[in-house]
Amino acid sequence: MPSITPFLWFDDQAEQAAQFYASVFPNSRVLEVTRYGEGAPGPAGSVMTVRFSLDGNELLALNGGPAHYGFDESISFVVNCATEEEVDHYWSALTEGGAEIACGWLKDRYGLRWQIVPEGLPALLGDPDPQRAQRAMQAMLQMKKLDLAAMRRAAGDATSPTR
Repeated sequence: MPSITPFLWFDDQAEQAAQFYASVFPNSRVLEVTRYGEGAPGPAGSVMTVRFSLDGNELLALNGGPAHYGFDESISFVVNCATEEEVDHYWSALTEGGAEIACGWLKDRYGLRWQIVPEGLPALLGDPDPQRAQRAMQAMLQMKKLDLAAMRRAAGDATSPTR
């Protein structure tokens, strides 16, 4: 079975980006760096590609030069978080030098979009009671970093712990 590897195109920051991402996620590291040779599109000896692993998921980054079109909202990486501490960690690390967007989305310092999703969000938004699901959705639409406890309270869950 063929493998599928996300491929990220940077102007000239592929190595820095891979090192940054590997520092944010556990069990992550840069696996291989290849360099441009003489007569290649990039300066000889400069980084061409970086193969790296983020917690077991392999990615490839390219320094493609000024033809880089930038990342946009149509592609993002979802980080499913088991705890509020994980949400806080990834949100803080990935927004540093980047920007908070809305509804759990952010843009990192390299322009890549991420979604930081707390465990329990899909069940809350898909609650069998459409009124509860709608109240949770309305609360989420007011947030940047997602606060699942606040969304549960908005949905009407009186047993939800406070933050």
